[in-house]
Order: sequence, then C-alpha cells, then structure tokens
Amino acid sequence: MIALLWFVIFIAVFIALAYVRAGLRTTTVAIGVLLAICTGTSTGAPVAFILWLVFVGVFATLNIGALRKPLLTRPALKLFRGVLPTLSATERTALDAGTVWWEGELFSGRPNWRRLEELPPARLSEEEQAFLDGPVQTLLDLCDEWRITHEDADLPHDAWQYIKDNKFWGMIIPKRYGGLEFSAYAHSCVLAKVGSGPAGGTVGPVVAVPNSLGPAELLMHYGTEEQRDHYLPRLAAGEEIPCFGLTSPFAGSDAGAIPDRGVVCRGQWRGEDVLGMKLTWDKRYITLAPIATVLGLAFKMYDPDGLLGGETELGVTCALIPTDTPGCHIGRRHFPASAPFQNGPTRGTDVFVPLDMIIGGREMIGQGWRMLMECLSVGRSISLPSGSTGDAICNTRLTGAYAVTRRQFNISIGEFEGVAEALARIGGKTYACESVRRFTANAVDLGEKPSVASAIAKYHVTTLAQEVAKDAMDVHAGKAVMLGPSNPVARSFQAAPVNITVEGANILTRSMMIYGQGAIRCHPYVLDEIEAANNRDQSAALNAFDNLLYRHVGHDLAAAARSLVMGFTGGLGSAAGRTGQLAPYYRAMNRYSANLALISDVAMATLGGTLKFRESQSARLGDVLSHLYIASATLKRFVEDGEHTEDLPLVAWVCENAFAEIEAALAGVLRHLPGRAAALAAGALIFPLGRTARAPSDGLGRRIARLVQTPGAARDRLTPRCYISETRTDTALALFERAMAATLATADLHKSVVKARKAGAIDADHPRDQIDQAEYNGVLDAAEATRLREAFELQMAVIHVDDFDPDEMRSRVRKAASDRASAA
Repeated sequence: MIALLWFVIFIAVFIALAYVRAGLRTTTVAIGVLLAICTGTSTGAPVAFILWLVFVGVFATLNIGALRKPLLTRPALKLFRGVLPTLSATERTALDAGTVWWEGELFSGRPNWRRLEELPPARLSEEEQAFLDGPVQTLLDLCDEWRITHEDADLPHDAWQYIKDNKFWGMIIPKRYGGLEFSAYAHSCVLAKVGSGPAGGTVGPVVAVPNSLGPAELLMHYGTEEQRDHYLPRLAAGEEIPCFGLTSPFAGSDAGAIPDRGVVCRGQWRGEDVLGMKLTWDKRYITLAPIATVLGLAFKMYDPDGLLGGETELGVTCALIPTDTPGCHIGRRHFPASAPFQNGPTRGTDVFVPLDMIIGGREMIGQGWRMLMECLSVGRSISLPSGSTGDAICNTRLTGAYAVTRRQFNISIGEFEGVAEALARIGGKTYACESVRRFTANAVDLGEKPSVASAIAKYHVTTLAQEVAKDAMDVHAGKAVMLGPSNPVARSFQAAPVNITVEGANILTRSMMIYGQGAIRCHPYVLDEIEAANNRDQSAALNAFDNLLYRHVGHDLAAAARSLVMGFTGGLGSAAGRTGQLAPYYRAMNRYSANLALISDVAMATLGGTLKFRESQSARLGDVLSHLYIASATLKRFVEDGEHTEDLPLVAWVCENAFAEIEAALAGVLRHLPGRAAALAAGALIFPLGRTARAPSDGLGRRIARLVQTPGAARDRLTPRCYISETRTDTALALFERAMAATLATADLHKSVVKARKAGAIDADHPRDQIDQAEYNGVLDAAEATRLREAFELQMAVIHVDDFDPDEMRSRVRKAASDRASAA
C-alpha cells in the first residue's frame, strides 16, 4: 500500500513539474529530494537501491552533455532526418515570407493573454472616418445593384469616375506619391462598408484589387525609385488602371507551376537596340484586365544564351507591362457568378519589352515568388475578409428586419424557433467575421505579415459569410429566390463563391495552407530543428539539435500534463485575462492550446514527413488552430468595444461554437492517426472525461435572435459601418429598417386588431379591410388606424417581389441582336 502511495506521489510530482514546465535541473533536484524522502521513510533497501540506480542513470545521462549527445541526441537526429518533411524551394519561400504573430502563442500550448490584452486597439483617424462617411457613402449611392448585375454588367460611368477622382485606388499609396496612405484597418473598413452596399460583390473587387496584391503594393516594396515616381502618382489618381496576372489555365492554386515565360534577348524598343526579354503568357481570372492600362505579370525567366552572365533558369520574376504594348491582348471578359466586375483573360506571345520593366530592375530577377508571397500575406489579410464581413453585416440587418416585418399566423416570423435558430447563427457568425476582420487587419498595422493568420481569416470569414448568406436566403424564403430590384439578398448568396475561390481556393487553404504552414511556422521548435538537421556541419548540427530537442521534449511533457490536468478541471486555476466575464473562455482556450501542442507533435511523430500529404488530418489540425484564433479575436473585440453586457451572448455563441468545433476536430485527428497506441494515449490525455464541449444552446440562440431583431446599440455594434442609403429610403436596407421600426412601433395596435378579430368584432380577411373595420368599430382611433396603415404599406413594400414582361428578361445583348435582325 505504501509503495502504491509513493508511486502516486511520484506521478503527481512529475505531472506538476511538467505542468509548470520546470527545467531539467529543477526536475532533477525535485525528483532527487523526493527519492531521498522516500528512501528515508521506507524499509525496502534493495528496492531503494534500484530506484537510485535508475535515477542516477537517467538523470546523469540527461544532464551531462558528453553522455546525452552520443547516447540520445545523435540517434534522435538520425531518426528525425529520416522522417524530415521535404520542403520545395517554393514552400521554403512561402514559409520565410510571413511573420509569426498571435497564432504562435496559440501553438505554444500556453498562450500569454497579457500579450493579447496589451495589443493596441484598431482605431480610425478623423481623415479615415471622414472618407468612410463621405466618399464611400457617395460611391455606394451611385450604385444600383439590379442595373449593375442584370442590365449593364458593369458599374455606371459616374461610379468609375468617382472611384478615380477620390483616389479609391490609392488607399495604400503614400501621400508623397499622391495617395491616401490609410492604415490597413481603415483600408479594411472601407472594403467592409463597400461589401455591405448595393452590388458589393461587384464594387468590392474593383476597389480592393488595386490596393491588394498588385502593381502598387509590389512597387512600394520592391520597385526602383524611377518606377515608383512614374507609376504610383498615376495609380493613386486613377490615371492608370492596374491589374496583376498570376493564374493561368495550368497553374491555379499551384501558382509556382506557371508555364508563362520570359526569355532574355536583344530586340528593338522604340527605335533602339536594347537588352530585354520576350514574354509569352496566357492568364485568366484577372480582375480589371479587360480595361487595364498597366499589367503586372508573373512569369518564369530564362537566359538560354547567357546574356546576363549567370544561370539559364532564373526563376519567377514580376514585371509591369503597358497594355498598349504590341502583342499584349486584353479586352474579353469572364462573368463571375452574379458579380460582373471587370475580370478576364490576358495573353501575349513573344512580346518584347526591355529589362527595365522588371519590378525592382535586374536585381529582382528570380525574386518574384518571394515578392508575391510577402505581399499576399498582407493583401489576403484585408481584401476578402473585409468584403465578406460587409456582406454578412448587411445580411444580418436585412434578415433581422425582415424577420420582424414578415408575419405569418399573425406573428412576426422571427418568433418561430426555427427562424430564431437561423437568426442566431447569422448573428453569431457575423460577430465572428467582424472580430477576425478587425483583429487581422490590426496585425498588419502593427507591422506583421501574418501569413498563417491571413489564411485563417480568408478561409473562415469567407466561409462564415457564405453560411450567413445561405441562412438569410432561408429566412427570406420565397422572396429571396425571385430576382429583381426588390430582392436585396440573392445576389450576395450567388456571388459568395467568388470570395470562396479566389486568392487561394478555400478547400486547399484549409487542407494545405493553414496547418501546412502553421505547423512549421508557428511551432516553437520544428523550423529550427529542420534547419539544424539540414546543417552540413555535423558537429554544429548535433549541438544545435541537442539544445532544441530537450526544450522540445519539455514542451511536449508540459502539453501532455496541461492537457490531462485541464481535461479534469476545465482549465480552472490557469491564467486568464483581466476581464472576469471572459475568464471561462480564456481557461478553456488554455486547455485547447495545450491539446493542439500535444496532438501536433503526436501527429508529426507518427506521420513524419507524410503529414503534409495527409490533407484531411492537416485540415482538422488547422481547424483547431483556426477556432482558437477566432475565439481570441472575439474576446479581444469584446474588450475593445467596451465590455457591454448586451454583447456577451454573441461572445458566448462564438466561443461555444468554436470549442465544439475544436473538440470535433481533435476527435477526428485521434480517430485517423495510424499509430493506435499513440492515439489512445493522446486521447486519454486530451479527453480524460470524454468530449465536454457543447454547441450553443437554444436559449442562447433565442437571446441572439432577439438582439438581431431589436434596433439599438447592441445591434449597431454587431453590424458596424453598414451602408444604409440616406437618399433612397424606399429601397433595400433603408426600406427594411423603416418597415421594422414601424412594425415594432405598431405591434400593440396589431395585437388589438387580432384580438378583436378573434372576438368577432372584425370579420374581414384582408389586412387593409381589417384596419378599416377596426377604425369603424372603435377598436382603433383615426390616428392609430393611420399608423397601422402606414406600417402595413411598408410591410407590403418589403415583401413585394418583382415580375417582368418576357421581353424584359432577355439580356440586352441578345435583345439588341434580335432587334438588329428584325430591322434587317
């Protein structure tokens, strides 16, 4: 019995030491002292002698480098090299391109919440706020969604000119070049508001692309001074229309496989014989290409004749080509799903241009892939997450208003639990979108190039916004499927796949990028261990790997101990932020962070270099990291917004949903690990009491549904900077908001009419007739009847659907062709 007690004590002490991540020397002393106490209080001398031999043998080997390195580290290094994942040059460039930010804390197994709380909040300057309130509002006032998406398949001329005149394409360009020089957060807010406006899926890309991965961004970071002086002022003023060609028919997500080529040669340029290159390309899906005046181009460069005096294959290179260059073909258009922004192919065969057109000049030959990866980590943090967030915000307000305004069985449809479930998902997911958008854009302003965080933001915000659009369609029901000027939700649903697809298809972003980069970039030791293992100096490699290996082992032991202990306690006693209301969420995330640290190393140990090809497992591991990131952004937003109690249901919904998703992902990883013994051991540490997270409850959902349907500060905080027309109050969201306000203001009057009808005082069937009878019979006075009629007319305007003459439904092109044929 005493022996069993001592065994339990030793295990408990070891777990405690691992939990606090005690150093090797501290652990040695602690175990030695405990063993001495055990020996002094026990009578079994032979057993004690054996225990001391084991202790000395183990801890002497671990503490003495001369023993540890040959006996343990060298075999471990050999094993590590055997399972080491191979990294291609493009993968290595992608890994080196970004920075590790908050996602590194989440991967550590022990997040520092003080660091999160001390991040400065995202704020707009007066100039940036004025731009949102003025030019952005005016631009959206110029746009009519039905005309853009159905009739013209383009923005009106006035909108194009307004974009140029007000420097919408110069948001990222410094003021010294004539740009606006907005913060990343302001840039994001502009795109979010545009995304919430009419035809946001069409206007958004037009504004976003010149400020994202394109000529301006590349010139600012890598261009020569001459290139910047020439192009940046013209881009800021809208005198040049930029586009950037990367995707080809043969290289989409595998952008490094582009077949487009540039061959160094001599040729004629404006009457002179110069050293240049012949470019051949075939690009598609290029936004603004049909109307561009300057084309950014990514291609592989070759020097077969050695004219540059170096290698033959020079690597991916980026250049800027005026589109009026002979042989450059643009003009034809693709038609993105219900979002007809200018997008199309561009081609060229043996187009000769001088080497001066390479962005950054000759020094940047072969550096194109690095340039693109570094800029993409910034642009992907902003463009698509922002536009999708704006779309979700608009759908939230529209659907909340519609759920109040639309009545069935004499009550607003938002009172039905099935509709309330959809409204809860809409509200919770929109809160998550805005939280991630704000958090990630702020990272860019803090100097980060968050490659992993940007992939998380891009995948999850666009996916969540698409899910919000789907739920909005379900709530609006029949009205949502009848296209026309009166339908404000269908186009966003139809266009949602555009954001899902571009800048890295979401399927591959989830299954390859988030964890594929995150496992190496964010892990505290793996990247350094890979570098040590690849060191050709064997002695230096052994020393570096020895230092890393035992810190890594300590990391794993801490993750295992913390997973086990917090699996029993739910994280009680672990570190939490300063806001007491959020403590349960911080503590739960401590547990899941430890789980991620543990399961990541178990997966890497059992799968080795094949993990990057086990994309389903990579996706599940990425889901754990992603939902920790989403929950972190949500907690940060709640504090920045002022810790309003009314917002707590939204925080709870996002966090509870995230935790349920995390546990489902962890269970999926454990189920599909090939090493069953390791999987069972990890499962016992991660889920000692089984899966405990639960999806948000019905009661919580009803609270959010009420918030979405109740005008006020909480609803406004949920949907910040949403576009509402101040000049066209009879259309889209402005109409829906007026109808909701009128419906709520006359709710008691409507109840009086319903009650009178049940009592037999009113026998009319049509609502208009019911109001007339109620006034005639004294149920309502004249003023009340007038108010109820006005509310009814607004309700009818909201539920109205369009119908068309058959001739109106024909496309303008087909109709014009038919008219010409008839005239002939």
